Amino acid sequence: MAMAAIISAPVSAASSVLVKNVNGYTLDTSGNLVRFKRLLIEDGKVVTVDPKPQMGTDGVRVLNGQGKTLLPGMIDAHGHLLGLGSNLLEVDLRSATSADDAAQQVAAYALGHGEQAWITGRGWNQEQWPDRAFPVAAQLDKHISDRPVWLARVDAHAGWANTKALELAGITKETPDPEGGQIIRDEQGNATGVLIDNAKDLVEQVMPTTTTAQLSQQLDAASAHLLANGVTAMHDAGISHRVYDFYLAKAVEGDLQVRIYAMLSATDPALDQLLDNGIVRDANDFLFIRSVKAYGDGALGSRGAALLAPYSDAPHQQGLMLTPPDAFAPLFNQVIQAGFQLNFHAIGDRANHLALNQFEQTFASHGGAELRNRIEHAQVIAPEDIARFAQLSVLPSMQPTHATSDKNMAEDRIGKKRMEGAYAWQSLLKSGIAVPLGSDFPVELANPFYGLHAAVTRQDRNNQPVAGWYPHEAMSLKQAFRGFTLDAAYAAHMEEALGTLTPGKWGDFILIDQDIFAIEPQDIWKTKVLETWVAGEQVFSQPVQSVD
Repeated sequence: MAMAAIISAPVSAASSVLVKNVNGYTLDTSGNLVRFKRLLIEDGKVVTVDPKPQMGTDGVRVLNGQGKTLLPGMIDAHGHLLGLGSNLLEVDLRSATSADDAAQQVAAYALGHGEQAWITGRGWNQEQWPDRAFPVAAQLDKHISDRPVWLARVDAHAGWANTKALELAGITKETPDPEGGQIIRDEQGNATGVLIDNAKDLVEQVMPTTTTAQLSQQLDAASAHLLANGVTAMHDAGISHRVYDFYLAKAVEGDLQVRIYAMLSATDPALDQLLDNGIVRDANDFLFIRSVKAYGDGALGSRGAALLAPYSDAPHQQGLMLTPPDAFAPLFNQVIQAGFQLNFHAIGDRANHLALNQFEQTFASHGGAELRNRIEHAQVIAPEDIARFAQLSVLPSMQPTHATSDKNMAEDRIGKKRMEGAYAWQSLLKSGIAVPLGSDFPVELANPFYGLHAAVTRQDRNNQPVAGWYPHEAMSLKQAFRGFTLDAAYAAHMEEALGTLTPGKWGDFILIDQDIFAIEPQDIWKTKVLETWVAGEQVFSQPVQSVD
């Protein structure tokens, strides 16, 4: 297997930084919780916690933490970096209370962006609306008919187009559903404006190509947002050849601010070439490429998650397989034989079952279990498949806020019986497998304290339901903290460099405004990041509030 190397700009780190007077928490290499009051960093890396007080400070920059709580930088094990940047720079529909409200928000955005040929946005969720019905093109047409509009659902597994966008995509009554996708139609067979999973490509392939300057804007916006939320590293779940080249150039220039563990997109036409390039690792660990993201099924909210039995609220549907099952073996074998970790998107129990079967078959014929292969999301698992994750050493990479966002519709979709294996964090942990945690931003908000709160309480940020949603699957705070630090680093083959503040690892840490280990769990989500440091250098500071 070829090994590719890149030479990046050196980290601009002070020779030594001593952080004192802090309420510090980290895990040790065995996962035990360690407390400390002082932290010494040299050349960007941790030397020790609690250095001797009599140590000289000549040439050492001293930071007084003023008793604030210090944690390792958070690692989000599943997100979409440029998707987040794009979301921050376009119309955000998370707050929309109905399809008409969303259309009005889009109209207001379009009014202020007359220069944009396409109006784009993201975040609508019909499950949060009173009628829980998919929107239609006509609702957008009332406000914008002269320019195409394309709005991704909150999970990005569906999109909402106006008539102009449908026309540009050539979608008519006669257009067939593509494999792994669905065009939502009215009773006459006409496209209503919502496209599910692979059908989205019909519109997206006629949209203008994002320029390199726009990619840079997205990268800068997303990086600033993550650092302000205490996220110093993230796993980018599916990048194209173009983004691969873009990230490499940024790494060489020393322009990456957040550490990126990037997954190549299995659907990229250049996958063979990218695998032949071999593993890429920046000397300063701002870019590491050694995995592939493959796409099993769709999402639960749009009924695209592939189920073993029909949906409880739609008996004629069982979801969509975005990668046909007969294509699993060649894909799994190719990626794993190249020495790359395979990270497979599977939400429904059928997609999870098929993925575990294929991992088992590939390991038997080609090996590769040591690559720490992953199933991304692992939301609904047949109970008999839960133990197989540990047996096969396949990591379930999960997102706690998905559970608290989905709680209003998940039981409707799959019924109470199948909930036994749904969002089953504690069951998976008890089986003996690590559970790396993330947010799936911008599907969910990127704030890791929202994720910690959801993992521990199984409640939304209104503290509902009072007793927690299927609370027996909640994590302890230590388990959740590990999921966003050490286990997330392990899932990226980076536990020797990231995830804890132990000697030799990068000095990535955050200062926060409350001790999450000493407060009521229901208040964890309220945590504010005061400062963020990467490799011993401050990269974010909460603005000081002026007093009038």
